[in-house]
Amino acid sequence: MRYDHFRDVIRNELRRSRAGLTWAQLRDRLKLPYDRPCPAWTARLEREIGLTRGRDSNGARRSFVWRLSP
Repeated sequence: MRYDHFRDVIRNELRRSRAGLTWAQLRDRLKLPYDRPCPAWTARLEREIGLTRGRDSNGARRSFVWRLSP
């Protein structure tokens, strides 16, 4: 998978899920071939599409929630 395709599918899925999704949810929904996200690609997503990663509002999830900044 090329970075451009990865970026586009992540962005489109996060636009549909305003509350955000964990990496595991994204991986499973999009059938991505990676166990973990590539740190270099994740950094590019932060710069290019406004990706943010953080705990949910009540801190209940152990994983980081990926969202697009408003």
